[in-house]
Amino acid sequence: MLFQYMCISGLMKTLTVELGERSYPIFIGHGLLDEQALLTKHVHGRQVMVVTNETIAPLYLDKVREIFSAFELATVILPDGEQYKNLDTLNLIFNALLENKFNRGCTLVALGGGVVGDITGFAAASYQRGVAFLQIPTTLLAQVDSSVGGKTGVNHPQGKNMIGAFHQPGCVLIDTNTLDTLDDRQLAAGLAEVIKYGLIRDAAFFDWLEKNIGLLKARDKQALAWAIERSCALKAEIVAADERESGQRALLNFGHTFGHAIETGTGYGAWLHGEAVATGMLMAADLSARHGWLSDEAVTRTEKLLQQASLPTCPPDEMDAARFLELMAVDKKVVDGGLRLVLLRAVGDAFLSSDFDADLLDKTLAAA
Repeated sequence: MLFQYMCISGLMKTLTVELGERSYPIFIGHGLLDEQALLTKHVHGRQVMVVTNETIAPLYLDKVREIFSAFELATVILPDGEQYKNLDTLNLIFNALLENKFNRGCTLVALGGGVVGDITGFAAASYQRGVAFLQIPTTLLAQVDSSVGGKTGVNHPQGKNMIGAFHQPGCVLIDTNTLDTLDDRQLAAGLAEVIKYGLIRDAAFFDWLEKNIGLLKARDKQALAWAIERSCALKAEIVAADERESGQRALLNFGHTFGHAIETGTGYGAWLHGEAVATGMLMAADLSARHGWLSDEAVTRTEKLLQQASLPTCPPDEMDAARFLELMAVDKKVVDGGLRLVLLRAVGDAFLSSDFDADLLDKTLAAA
């Protein structure tokens, strides 16, 4: 569902994640951090804790503090980086909540990228058995993926996102102006998740991305706004149909089993999530083609678009086939000891399979 109306800063679009009583809006537009009521009307109680990191705090924390100035307000500033997405960092939030005597009626606000959003959401899911939280994603990857859908959690040395909970936010506010302060590498990492939506569900969107990747890399505001809107709409549809990943939501993990292995194997933070997913998507496309399910032309198109987005398409040298298999065995998509992978029949047509040829998987891993 899509609504749009004029706000102070221009045209704002609103998508809704349809989850019955737990439905929530995604606001998308330029300058939305100036639209105070969009956030404050979703606050539960009088206590608000803003969680951000040391990179984002100097840029946007003062503005967000102003938004919630009428509330009993506290802040937590976390270290920045995937390597800090762990239980020790999570405990910093719990410490602050307890020290400030926050109660069950409090609201947490995640201000930052995917790490901040995931860890804040997990804190909200866990504190006093669950409190409200809001998402203000400031990276492209968080805006199009991790802020929507209620997946929260932290990493473990043996596996990415292995500790967490489903906990939906009260709203997601996407101010596209925050992308002005995003570096090129982080922008490219976000484009990986945008490309993923075209590959798994929307061939026409993939076609559009092929034609407009130059505009996206150049930060054309209109092109970025459309890419964000379409990505969020596709994810909202999937989440509404399968909130707890019992079926089609698993398709959102296209490339992630390979990608998570890269992130874990190289040490969290060495490769950005989107970079690892980009390589993983090409590996999944290669495996699909080796089975005869996907055309070689589709693999070539995928590789070209990822390269045009300035994304890596080959895993690091230290990730040999044996290391991949070791780490892929510790994955959320392993069921009863069997690995399930998201593969492709065509651009825009993904499916989940445990019925793949292990020898062909070995060849994909050897060739990567």
